[in-house]
Amino acid sequence: MTDAPRRFLFLQGPHGPWFHQLGRLLRAAGAEVWRVGFNRGDRAFWPGPGYIAFQGSHEAWPETCATLLDSRGITDLVLYGDTRPIHAQAVALAKARGITVHVFEEGYLRPYWITYERGGANGHSRLMDLSLPEMRAALARVDPDLPEVPATWGDMRQHMFWGALYHGFVALGLRAYRNFRPHRSLTVGQEFLLYLKRFLLMPVHRWERRLATRRIRRGGFPYHLAILQLEHDASFRDHSPFASMTDFLALVIQGFARGAPPHHHLVFKAHPLEDGRVALLPTIRRLAREHGIADRVHFVRGGKLAQLLNEARSAVTVNSTAGQQALWRGLPLRAFGTAVYAQPEFVSSQPLDAFFAAPSRPDTRAYRDYRHFLLETSQVVGGFYSSRGRRALLRQVVDLMLSPEDPYQALTSGKAAPRQQLRLVR
Repeated sequence: MTDAPRRFLFLQGPHGPWFHQLGRLLRAAGAEVWRVGFNRGDRAFWPGPGYIAFQGSHEAWPETCATLLDSRGITDLVLYGDTRPIHAQAVALAKARGITVHVFEEGYLRPYWITYERGGANGHSRLMDLSLPEMRAALARVDPDLPEVPATWGDMRQHMFWGALYHGFVALGLRAYRNFRPHRSLTVGQEFLLYLKRFLLMPVHRWERRLATRRIRRGGFPYHLAILQLEHDASFRDHSPFASMTDFLALVIQGFARGAPPHHHLVFKAHPLEDGRVALLPTIRRLAREHGIADRVHFVRGGKLAQLLNEARSAVTVNSTAGQQALWRGLPLRAFGTAVYAQPEFVSSQPLDAFFAAPSRPDTRAYRDYRHFLLETSQVVGGFYSSRGRRALLRQVVDLMLSPEDPYQALTSGKAAPRQQLRLVR
C-alpha cells in the first residue's frame, strides 16, 4: 500500500453478510470504507459504520455517485456484477476518474470458486481479450497440477435463504426508500414470494428431480444436454443474442429435430435457482409436440449437473458457466452468447443441426490450460453464502484487492501469490 489510505466505495453485493465482512477486513488493513445502500435489505446486511443511504430517484443517481466519488476521494469501487443500471453508471464514472473497479461474480468455475476481476466481468472481462497462447505463456512459471472438478453446487440452501431474507427486508422498508426500483422486472414483493416459494418447495422438487434423472439414466438412450439459465440473469440478458429463454428453447428443439439421429434424446436441465417466473416446462412440451419429438424430450428441474453430464453425448447452452463442466469432461459444447470460455479451440461453431448430428469434440488439452489459467488468476476458493465459504474468501480476497496488479497481470509478471487449496471449503 501507498502512504495515502485507500478509499473504498461499495455498492450492491451478494445477498447476505459477505460485503460487510469484506469491508470490515479492509478497514483492518488500513483502508477507509463506505457502502451505498439503495433499500432496507442493503442496510440490514451492513450494520456497521460507513453506510450511505441513497433515497433519490434513478435519474439522480449518476450525479449523486459522481459527487460521492469526488468528495470522498474514492480510489476503489466495489460491486457485485457490472450490468445492473446503477452499477453500469457507476463503473463508467469511476473509469473516467481512473478509479480501480473491483467486480465480484459467481465463479466461472463454480461451485467452489467465486470470480474476482477488475474493470468488468463476463462479457466485459479482460479474459475476452486474452488468447490461449498468451495464457499458456503466463502459466509457464506455475505448477501444472489441477484440482478435480467439483460435482456439487455448494451452498445453494444458504443462497436461497439469504435471498429470501434480503427481499423480505426490502419489502418491509419500502417507505424509507420510496424511489427504489429493482434491476429486474418483478416487484420486490413478487421477488420475495418467489424466493420463499422456491425455498419451501425444495423437498418436492428434489423428488421430482430424482425421478426424472432416474428415468433418463435408466432409459438406455443416447442424449444431448441443454443447460438452461435464468432469463433475468445478467449473463443471459446482456451477453446473449436471445430476447427470451423461449427463443433459445425454440432454436434448440428445432435444431435437434432436424439434425439428431432418431434414437437420440434431448434433456433440458433447469438452473438450480429457477423459480417459475418463466414457464419452461409448458413451453418445452409445446415446442416438442410441434416438431414431432415429444417422446424424445425431457426436463429436469435444477439439482446437480454432474450425473447428467457424465453420460451425455454433447451439451448446448447460451453462455452458462456450467458449460465449463462439459468441457472438463471432454464433451462437445455449443454456446451462443458471449462467454469468457468461448475460445475457438474448444467451443464448437457448427450449425446446430450439424452439431446434433455429429458434434465436434473440444481440444481438451487447450481447455485444461485455459482452466488452469483461471484457477491461478480470477477464481478464488470460497463462496458468498455459507460461513465457511466466506471465511475462505476473506483469507485471499483482501490481499488481491490491495495488490497494485489485477490477477491476470500478477500471473503474467510472475508476482501472483500462492492460491488457497480447494480442501478448505469442502
